[in-house]
Amino acid sequence: MCGGLRSTGSAGTVVTVIDIDAAIGYVVAHGDPVERARLSHIRTGQPPPPETVERIAAGQMPEGGWPASADGAIPSIDATCFRLAELDDIGALTSPIGERALQWLASAQRGDGTWQEHGSLADLAPSWALPGDPEATLYLTSLAGFWLTAAAVATDPFQTRSPYGETVRSSATWVVAQLRPDGSWPSFLATGWYAAGLLHQQNFFYESARVQQVLGGRLPDMSPADVASMAVALRRVNLGDDWLLPGAWKRLGETQRPDGGWDSNEGPLFDVNATLTALRAVR
Repeated sequence: MCGGLRSTGSAGTVVTVIDIDAAIGYVVAHGDPVERARLSHIRTGQPPPPETVERIAAGQMPEGGWPASADGAIPSIDATCFRLAELDDIGALTSPIGERALQWLASAQRGDGTWQEHGSLADLAPSWALPGDPEATLYLTSLAGFWLTAAAVATDPFQTRSPYGETVRSSATWVVAQLRPDGSWPSFLATGWYAAGLLHQQNFFYESARVQQVLGGRLPDMSPADVASMAVALRRVNLGDDWLLPGAWKRLGETQRPDGGWDSNEGPLFDVNATLTALRAVR
């Protein structure tokens, strides 16, 4: 299969094939300008055209974050992390726009090391971002800590000069205290892979490994979008993983649609985003 990524079993037999060409074609056919720019960077590392960065930055608020809705008046942790992921996909995570967002994110950390959405967003927030909810707090803290970590890795893989060091360390320490003895966590599935990356980079290697073991056990039942997001997170912060990623690639091969795309957890409107994430997971 042209443009495919093959995942092999321990005996060397081919067990899955991901059709990369078909996935690229799906994004080209259905993606918007930002999504096509993300595709170009994922494929070739090509810098995005200025208008693509400007399009992402269009809703950025003076504080540096993005609101939860187009007419929102308060920046959102969840929405800002989504935009940071978009910037990362076009190589602009540490651009001036990205740095403004990262600085706001760091400033929004609470005194105990956590992040929560502003209370006024309670009526708009999805379950994973509800202000004051313990599960949402663990998710947002892992997510925000992960993106500050990813920015530090992008600037310096050895993180000897991270401007967010104390912020990230306090979030990782708080997250470790929430883990159960078996490595599981009292929050949403996605919390696991963001926490694994955050903890590993803060030298909580044992705790990160326990989280990864739990993720490996849940892999067969994960949705394609979740598998792709997990694989991207594992690769983004240099986990050096050599057992969980092949399993993720196998699962992606099994769940790719005939049209080349993958299903999103949020419905067809987000299938292109899920496909871009899958492409980044296997590039």
